[in-house]
Amino acid sequence: MTRTVNELRNEIRRATGRFEREISTTFTKEDLAAICDAVDYNANTGSLPPKSRMRAEILERTGERDEDETGNIDRAFRKDELVAITEVVNE
Repeated sequence: MTRTVNELRNEIRRATGRFEREISTTFTKEDLAAICDAVDYNANTGSLPPKSRMRAEILERTGERDEDETGNIDRAFRKDELVAITEVVNE
């Protein structure tokens, strides 16, 4: 049985020490910072970078971003990206 986007997000939250959400909601800035730590990207350099920058770094470090793609990611993660992130943070 396939997992829903909300189930994947909550699995990632659990793996990174964050709280699960009962309703489907995108990651907060703090959630993204915890994921960054799990994929070896230090986002806590004084103040947190923009969410779009953290999403781009997460995708790059999980192999879900094309090498020639540049810039930030101004959208929520897609389901296939969440699956890849889940695999990395659960290692």
